[in-house]
Amino acid sequence: MRTAEVCRQARFTAVLVMACLAPVPATAGAPLPRAHSHNDYEQKRPLLDALDHGFCSVEADIYLVEGELLVAHDRKDLKPERTLQALYLEPLRARVRAQGGRVYPNGPGITLLIDLKDDSSATYQVLRGVLAGYTNLLTRFTPTNSTPGAVTVILSGNRPTDLVAAETVRWCALDGRFSELDSKPPASLVPLVSDSWKTHFDWFKDGKLAETDRRKLRELVTRAHREGRKIRFWGAQDQPYVWQELNAAGVDFINTDKLAELSAFLTPPATLKP
Repeated sequence: MRTAEVCRQARFTAVLVMACLAPVPATAGAPLPRAHSHNDYEQKRPLLDALDHGFCSVEADIYLVEGELLVAHDRKDLKPERTLQALYLEPLRARVRAQGGRVYPNGPGITLLIDLKDDSSATYQVLRGVLAGYTNLLTRFTPTNSTPGAVTVILSGNRPTDLVAAETVRWCALDGRFSELDSKPPASLVPLVSDSWKTHFDWFKDGKLAETDRRKLRELVTRAHREGRKIRFWGAQDQPYVWQELNAAGVDFINTDKLAELSAFLTPPATLKP
């Protein structure tokens, strides 16, 4: 057997072993639909830490390496055992099976935002085949509608827009940019729009957002929601005063690297029973 094939089989075995060892959290936090784990794979326990804190959206960057989808922010950090399947898809499948078809019992679905870091066409050809093995978990999309699943996959980064748009049945959608709102792509193709905070707004000063920016933020949120899309920003200060503005404006996904802190911020205070 060729060396490359041996390595490929060894990696697949590692995927299965890691999935079997990955615990299904018994005491996960209550689901927080607006909590998004930015660069989630850099957490101590990718995916699992986010779910323990109730997050309903996680982000994974992928590279295509010898036919495998490896997860890391930079190519220099790639490791053969850190595949998309091992870190995300297999643990999600185990959890959905254990909890009656949902990631959170009787709760909302979650979003797996996959950022394609290199060649979009080649990476998507492999990703499409990988996702085909998890269709019982995933939201199903057509050119005009979607059928919700436990997990919704949305592609960001180097998006294979033409390839995805041409498919009549698919297991992922695309992350759009605010500039694309003018062209009004179908919400079943682009259900989410994301952009850099600093591209559109000034920095928070002394923990405060300028009133002109506050109005602009609400206008953008209203516009996205009117078109049936969710909205997200990256690159804002990862601080409670930013989360407060985003939450008040109705931003759907609030980016953070601070899982415990955002979870506490978004969790309603407990009420004492009389």
